[in-house]
Amino acid sequence: MSDPKSGNGGNTGNVGTAALACPDHGGPAAKAIEVDHIVKKYRDFTAVDGICFSVADGEIFGLLGPNGAGKSTLIRMMTTLIPITAGHARISGHDVAREPDKVRRVIGVIPQALTSDLDLTVEENLNIYAKLYDVPGHERKQAIDELLQIVDLTKWRGAQTKALSGGMRRRLEIARGLVHSPTIFFLDEPTTGLDPVSRVAVWEMLTNIRSHRQLTILLTTHYMDEADRLCDRIAIVDHGRLVALDTPVALKSSVPGSTVIEVQFENSPADWEQRLHGLGEVTSVQSEGAAMYRVLTSEGTRTTTELVEMSVRSGVRIRSLTVQNTTLDDVFVHYTGRQLRDELVKPLGFVMPPRPGMQP
Repeated sequence: MSDPKSGNGGNTGNVGTAALACPDHGGPAAKAIEVDHIVKKYRDFTAVDGICFSVADGEIFGLLGPNGAGKSTLIRMMTTLIPITAGHARISGHDVAREPDKVRRVIGVIPQALTSDLDLTVEENLNIYAKLYDVPGHERKQAIDELLQIVDLTKWRGAQTKALSGGMRRRLEIARGLVHSPTIFFLDEPTTGLDPVSRVAVWEMLTNIRSHRQLTILLTTHYMDEADRLCDRIAIVDHGRLVALDTPVALKSSVPGSTVIEVQFENSPADWEQRLHGLGEVTSVQSEGAAMYRVLTSEGTRTTTELVEMSVRSGVRIRSLTVQNTTLDDVFVHYTGRQLRDELVKPLGFVMPPRPGMQP
């Protein structure tokens, strides 16, 4: 992979918030999704700023970034829900702006919010959606039976949706989005609000569906482990721009320092972070509060040894210490200059303007 700091990489972006030049994913693989310099503006606010990428048939492609980065806006443009301000998007060869009906026929969309009718049964929700897509009656029952089995809701087919747990409702939403046999599947934050066990169940289900149905999947997430587990390639979006794009392994390899040391101290002096920077082979030090530090190093054994020795000499007690490989959290910090979880709690800097006629 090319040096991410050079700005000339094939699939990787510039460090910081500089926009990533349109990556060239030419070659024999057919393109399920092509996004070309796409822009979305609301008055003077640019929500999506000239993003380019393509997704191959059968790929699971992840859009990773904090709330407000432009991920959901990007999906809404690609799925014909909001107009594109500038640029082009093609879904299965169909131009989103000029052929919206053809695009809608080949896509399934699962929004972040749970939208199934709570008063209908599981089967009734699927049946109504299939009718909306003109799925013939003889195909409808077969499709619903198959999907209920795939998402493990067969024994709940007659239950009212409001009786389901959050994880089961999410599985129903996924089945509903597949009832008309789309070839491309969009999921916006598919596991938000789910407990860890339900999240893993959704991951396994999506992997199974992709392999059995030859689906192309594009999902947005702000969960690093989810992107790492599911995605063939990941695009990091920040402030409406694409700042990095590659496989999870390549993105992690692009970050200086192959080992991460997470360590928490007691009674550390004021210059402790500066002294951590001076340890052997350290490439960066991130303070996480409460005297906890995340130290990236290219030589884990040497740095850990020196860290312990320095702490003993200085009379600083180590409360906890763990050593692990570089993660996508480190990738995000490297390319954006801040931690994703810090961004999640920031207030929104933009409020959607009211619809015409809705002003008080």
